[in-house]
Amino acid sequence: MGDISKNFNRAEFKCSCCDFDTVDTMTLEALETIRDYFKQPITINSANRCVNHNTSVGGAARSQHLYSRAADIVVKGVTPSDVADYAETIGVSVGRYSTFTHIDSRSGAPVTWFG
Repeated sequence: MGDISKNFNRAEFKCSCCDFDTVDTMTLEALETIRDYFKQPITINSANRCVNHNTSVGGAARSQHLYSRAADIVVKGVTPSDVADYAETIGVSVGRYSTFTHIDSRSGAPVTWFG
């Protein structure tokens, strides 16, 4: 119960401090595309964040996590760099970090940054 797509459950997107669990369809589609490409499970470390949670983790004031358009992910057995390389080819914004990859479906042209 709670499945919202082939591989993901709404609870995976929930803010860690409240019931905020909205999911942007473009972000969900990107996650499914990444999952299908690597054929490995994805762990979502952080998706939705309410304002209080975003502030407590030092998130950007206009973080896409606040708008249900972002996920910080780890793909089992795949380096964050390889995940980021692929994610850039599917038209999402990408944050490159040493232990995870941030993806988001913000409006406008995709951007990439290094954390």
